[in-house]
Amino acid sequence: MVALGVALGLLLPLVLWAHTHAGAGFRFASYIGDYMVLQKEPAGAVIWGYGIPEATVTVTLWREHETVMKKVTHVEAHSNKWMVVLDPMKPGGPYEVTAQQTFEKMNLTVGVHDVLFGDVWLCSGQSNMQMTVSQIFNAVSELANTTAYTSVRILSVSLNQAEQELEDLAEVDLEWSKPTAENLGHGSFEYMSAVCWLFGRNLYDTLRYPVGLVSSSWGGTPIEAWSSGRSLKACGVSKEGFTSLVSISGPSKHSVLWNAMIHPLHNMTLKGVIWYQGEANIDFNRDLYNCTFPALIEDWRQTFHLGSQGQTERLFPFGFVQLSAVLSDEDSDDRFPQIRWHQTADVGYVPNRRMPNTFMAVAMDLGDRTSPFGSIHPRDKQTVAYRLHLGARAVAYGEKTLTFQGPLPEKIELLADKGLLSLTYSQQIEVQRQDHEIFEISCCGDHQCKWLPAPMNTSSTQTLALSISSCPGAVAALRYAWATWPCEYKRCPLYHPKSSLPAPPFIAFYCKPDAWTSQQGCDDLVQ
Repeated sequence: MVALGVALGLLLPLVLWAHTHAGAGFRFASYIGDYMVLQKEPAGAVIWGYGIPEATVTVTLWREHETVMKKVTHVEAHSNKWMVVLDPMKPGGPYEVTAQQTFEKMNLTVGVHDVLFGDVWLCSGQSNMQMTVSQIFNAVSELANTTAYTSVRILSVSLNQAEQELEDLAEVDLEWSKPTAENLGHGSFEYMSAVCWLFGRNLYDTLRYPVGLVSSSWGGTPIEAWSSGRSLKACGVSKEGFTSLVSISGPSKHSVLWNAMIHPLHNMTLKGVIWYQGEANIDFNRDLYNCTFPALIEDWRQTFHLGSQGQTERLFPFGFVQLSAVLSDEDSDDRFPQIRWHQTADVGYVPNRRMPNTFMAVAMDLGDRTSPFGSIHPRDKQTVAYRLHLGARAVAYGEKTLTFQGPLPEKIELLADKGLLSLTYSQQIEVQRQDHEIFEISCCGDHQCKWLPAPMNTSSTQTLALSISSCPGAVAALRYAWATWPCEYKRCPLYHPKSSLPAPPFIAFYCKPDAWTSQQGCDDLVQ
């Protein structure tokens, strides 16, 4: 192997030069490059690119000039694509990857170096995902804290639109890189996502092996732009476009971002996805979000599973951020509460039957009144990422005893003779403060219903009593934190005592004695 080592040592400079100058004739896919992270075992990482039709391509994985594995394939005539699936690898590195094309008497080799194996996460959404580290709280110290995380590698997809599904990215803003103050804090809403970075950093602190982060997001964009035509059709979304909507500042045409910024990644082997989006749908197709969001998750899962030759799990973990608080001039504005609810497919929590293997970070208590980017862009992305990573550890990594979501009532009991509603929670609760307005009941009488406050009364470690004496009629429903701005920063009334996770918003309908449901199936009693 000494002779091979000397030969490879001479070859690598030529290999790396070829990677830069080979052009469209023979090359890796656009997102395969130096410093990349490939998905570790039990999955096999996919390596692919373009070449001369019918040519033979040999992909070799090297470490310290020793051959680890070789895979041989051919370039498909109809697509000019070649693809191999590497054997599952343990986390670690670094490795080199070379690909050699042989066609008649021509040989050309391209390669990348300092490749690690670990877990690869895709991060997508609109501007709250797009915000960079330079825009968040404690940005200076956060940007200085990168040297310990050189095994967390980052890639940022360029902003592009396409009318048809692209097979490869048109361009990349930030090629695979080690984290630096410059590439993490590059301007506002540019390059690398703060939520994505902080999520990956938190994961690395737990996993202690490489993490790859792919950022592909665009501010002011509705879910329809990130959805395939298939998933939109499944939800009966109108083909009509968006016109003059305040909440839409980015591309809004159906599927254009799916086509250009997500589908080109579908051959990549992933561990999972995190998502932060929804604000752009408060005024358009809001009532369909309880379908379009689960449909997007299902379609992405199917596409990435097939594109990776079955290596990306069919039901890979999918995490998302439930929308934060936003200042509003309208007292009765319930657009944001509705979107928050629809983000859970109208169940109130995840995972659930319609959204399996998902996790959620509640952010309604992270409102930022003085954000220089507007209250719709809160700066505390550290807490968002921390809550997301708890969900990933529980759902994606199987930490069974980890608390990753705040308390929700498992039983609601109407004590009419005492003028109370009794809530029993599935977890311990900490009543951080009394609040007379955050719980509301739908009080019905004279053929109409009206929402009234249900003041908090007494509480114990897992129960809470609400006063309903203000209702002279029948109680038809109960809701919690159903407001655009439910509470001040980290000052909601209810949290889990140890994890400090907030109780999420919910709405429940009273159908018959001792029977409550999160679905509105009680003859539309609540107006």
